[in-house]
Amino acid sequence: MLTIKIPEIETFDDETNSFKVYKERSIRLEHSLVSISKWESLLEKPFISKSKADKKTDADVLEYIRCMTITQNVPSLYYSYIPEEEMDRISNYIEAPMTATTFANLKSSGHGDIITSEIIYYWMVTYNIPMECQKWHLNRLLTLINVCNVKNQPKNKMSRAELIQRNRQINEARKKKLNTEG
Repeated sequence: MLTIKIPEIETFDDETNSFKVYKERSIRLEHSLVSISKWESLLEKPFISKSKADKKTDADVLEYIRCMTITQNVPSLYYSYIPEEEMDRISNYIEAPMTATTFANLKSSGHGDIITSEIIYYWMVTYNIPMECQKWHLNRLLTLINVCNVKNQPKNKMSRAELIQRNRQINEARKKKLNTEG
């Protein structure tokens, strides 16, 4: 979870010909599968995509921040006044791995570039991951899914040469143990 601060906002109301002041506000955000699901429901496009056609506009980003918000009753006006430093913090938070787990020699997932929230929910069901994990930081959830995928892979079969070498070693050990020549 990330908490950002939006400084006091002063606006001018043309109708009343007066200034209105909105107090400084802290907003709590959560980058999770729940947030992505809300965003995809509203915009009807995938959140996770490498396609240039699916590049997020500034309006898309602000809408995602609204979907990430877990603080109750935040007026829409505040989202237009998020300081640049806070936008950087939000971006860093979204990109953070949120885990110490790393993977070596990852192969392509074979799922293409488009991963929707439904695909992630499918993976959760497939690997029996509890639904409360949908509120985890998304990168941590994806790491858990990746761990499940790696651990569920079948063991690599030996090549013919490796099999011959292993059998040769087993036979040599037996001959030595039984004190025979073959």
